[in-house]
Amino acid sequence: MRIAIFTNNYLPNPYGVAGSVESFRKVFEKLDHEVYVFAPRWKDYADKNPRVFRYPSIDIEIKIKFPLAIPHSLKIHKILKRLKLDIIHSQHPNLLGSAAAHWACRKNIPLVFTWHTLYDQYAHFVPFVPRRLAAWWAIRNARNYANRADAVITPTPSVIEIIKHWGVKNKNIFSVPTGVDEEQFANPDGESARKKYGVKNDEILLLMITRLTAEKNVEFLFEAISDILARNEKVKFLTSGEGHLRNKLEKMIKKKNLKDKIIFAEEITNENKKNYYAAGDIFVFASKSETQGMVLTEAMYCGLPIVAVRATGDKDIVEDGKTGFLVSENKKEFADAVQRLIDNADLRREFEQEAKRIAGEKYTSKVCGEKMLKIYEKTIANYK
Repeated sequence: MRIAIFTNNYLPNPYGVAGSVESFRKVFEKLDHEVYVFAPRWKDYADKNPRVFRYPSIDIEIKIKFPLAIPHSLKIHKILKRLKLDIIHSQHPNLLGSAAAHWACRKNIPLVFTWHTLYDQYAHFVPFVPRRLAAWWAIRNARNYANRADAVITPTPSVIEIIKHWGVKNKNIFSVPTGVDEEQFANPDGESARKKYGVKNDEILLLMITRLTAEKNVEFLFEAISDILARNEKVKFLTSGEGHLRNKLEKMIKKKNLKDKIIFAEEITNENKKNYYAAGDIFVFASKSETQGMVLTEAMYCGLPIVAVRATGDKDIVEDGKTGFLVSENKKEFADAVQRLIDNADLRREFEQEAKRIAGEKYTSKVCGEKMLKIYEKTIANYK
């Protein structure tokens, strides 16, 4: 197959959609399919892949750095005009999503759309617009786009019910998670990461890898974790350090006198994050905005037991009582679940083994990529 992927979010951006696109692209190409990626230009970044084409963009920074694609380019128009494609997969309903829909129609080939985002949770990123209005418009736009697509993908089953509630009537909806790239996670060096940040061998390291932004519910998590750190001498907490809430969180931990027990890591990249997972003992996650939470499947693959808030996406990935604990958004309940794992090394090992097994069976990039290809084949056959 010759597959075109249109995405507003791509390398070197470290966030979920970019990782999802790369995960599927690599698998498709290993299985001898041609994949063309159309994405926004990222200033001072050069692609090594000759099948990546960049639309012009505007560099913006509203809480996070993000190039805003301009979905018009004479150069790319000429490239797409000559490309022979079998299917187009759009990762967004707007900007380059509009270009994807245009070219699918023009070439008379199917359009697949992945619904990556719970838009009501991300409305705070839109400046100068009331949050409820921004959420309403984003959901309406995505719903209409999904209903025009030939197939809709959600990363987890629980998202299907949400988008149906929002008005998606498309009969071709499938759930396909993004898989873990096994090559990328081979031979991790957790010892070096622990040594770098002064975490001793007899200390328990709680780990969180996510943006420090409002939709990730990090203020709640820091409050819950603070209680644990205050009562456990041999426990530390390492988190990624990027996000507009970092200053606020640093003030919080300084006030609680926990500065020496909470570590804001330097940049955690796709290349080195395996070392951080390997360094951790328990993965903690409080986000309620995930459609999957790729960090959860990565943590499972690396054998980390998980404590997470029971929410959309998270509850599809974490198997309560088998790979970790799912709890309500209650600080005491969250802290108690983490404490139970701290106190019980045998339970941690039991969850570790089960997490690795399930991730290997259900959440590798090969398993998920092959599932997506079958949907492509079915969609192309039905389209003809």
